[in-house]
Amino acid sequence: MRRFNVLSVCGSGTVTSSMIAEKLKEAMEERGIKITATEAKPTEALNLAEGGRFDFITHTSPLPAANYGIPTINAVGFLTGFGEEEFLVEVMSVIEELGGNSGK
Repeated sequence: MRRFNVLSVCGSGTVTSSMIAEKLKEAMEERGIKITATEAKPTEALNLAEGGRFDFITHTSPLPAANYGIPTINAVGFLTGFGEEEFLVEVMSVIEELGGNSGK
């Protein structure tokens, strides 16, 4: 099973990011991909991304302008259901670019 570490970001770093993380875990498990997620606030995202532990970021709140060094994916459509498929296509595209099993 391919494995990826995701940083899930929302305004408070708790509720919405947890919802996105759980929904993403379920959607990816159906595709044979294991997601491990950590929730965070936008102000924590850069420091966490620079730690090298994460493969990509999903976010429902704007991220501060910076070079995160990993892909960032807007997850608002995944949260609302309007744009859910587009979000999943983007996630799968990032996963394919990362080349299968990251395992960081």
